[in-house]
Amino acid sequence: MEFSYVLIAPVVTEKSTKAQAARKYTFLVHQDANKKEVQNAVETAYGVKVKAVHIIPVLKKTRAAGKGRITKRPTSRKAIVTLAPKQSIDFNKIKVS
Repeated sequence: MEFSYVLIAPVVTEKSTKAQAARKYTFLVHQDANKKEVQNAVETAYGVKVKAVHIIPVLKKTRAAGKGRITKRPTSRKAIVTLAPKQSIDFNKIKVS
């Protein structure tokens, strides 16, 4: 898979921003992507060396949306990527090939 197909978007939350101090970056990834594809996509897109990849399924959730309506958020997958020492990602710079 091409890296633009594997990586959907970076996850920018308070928890993921604090984890960046420990060189851990979180991305939404494609449902069918495996660890090796995520590693290659991050290395290609951002020009960094990846040390480890952990993939976490995000289960669908239902919630009440007022007046008896129920909305459902679909399932997705997150990847937590740990970078090698002295490596970092600037989300403003991305290589497009």
